[in-house]
Amino acid sequence: MKRRDFIQQASLGTALISLGGIGLSSCTSNVKAKKITILHTNDVHSHIDPFGPKDGRNANKGGVARRASLIESIRKENPNTLLLDAGDIFQGTPYFNYYGGELEFKIMSMLKYDAATIGNHDFDNGIDGLYAQLPHAKFNFLSANYDFSNTVINTHVKPYKVFNIDTIKIGVFGLGIELEGLVDPRLYKETKYLDPVEITQDITRALKNDEQCDLIICLSHLGYSYKSESNKISDLRLAEATKDIDLIIGGHTHTFLPKPTITKNIEGKNTLVNQVGCYGINLGKIDFYFDSNHNKKADGTSIIV
Repeated sequence: MKRRDFIQQASLGTALISLGGIGLSSCTSNVKAKKITILHTNDVHSHIDPFGPKDGRNANKGGVARRASLIESIRKENPNTLLLDAGDIFQGTPYFNYYGGELEFKIMSMLKYDAATIGNHDFDNGIDGLYAQLPHAKFNFLSANYDFSNTVINTHVKPYKVFNIDTIKIGVFGLGIELEGLVDPRLYKETKYLDPVEITQDITRALKNDEQCDLIICLSHLGYSYKSESNKISDLRLAEATKDIDLIIGGHTHTFLPKPTITKNIEGKNTLVNQVGCYGINLGKIDFYFDSNHNKKADGTSIIV
């Protein structure tokens, strides 16, 4: 067996064994469900190559080529697939130092990412450096709580995008962490940070009521949780303080979750929160199943690349 085929089959086997029922709501059992697959990464930090055999706990993991093979096999299994990223695409290897993000965006375009949000390290070459690389990105950048109106990337970042897949409408929006105190102001210039909870309430209302979305996904670079800073907004706190988000795909805190966390929103309904660590070591995979009335349930796992 070719090595690539073995990696594909081994990874998929792990995914299927790990899948457990994470019900968002019940589906009608006598009607064939439509399946939407959400694949996601976060905090890849310019890791193009796999880790070497002597790289400790990450030995022989990751790498864009392996991720590409895995994504390709999953798309063949289910063409109704979205591929998303939760930010911090830049910074971490000499590839970024030398190419300034060009290689990362070109590779993500080749992998056919559908959307990404912006992490704090994506400003490491300044907002002008980010802008210079945008022509290499053949996917959407989404950020609802960064006001870029007085910057060069104003028209290049949208608050949300709606994807129509097999009659299922999927609304995806992005949120970024507060940059003050984390990033040199000279790098993000006149970018304004807006309150994520207030923005989320506005965005989810638009996606649910105006756009009539069946599934709402937040790409968040807020961080999973902060025990020592109880008042700091995080993915878990965002889920608890808002409504109508089905899935929060997180980043920033490099949190390795074997499967999504289920937390209750402000209405007592289930929200999934997931994050797959960092450096492209894992690929998140969440399958949503819709019945004829667009009621949904979900299974989720983290696949080692």
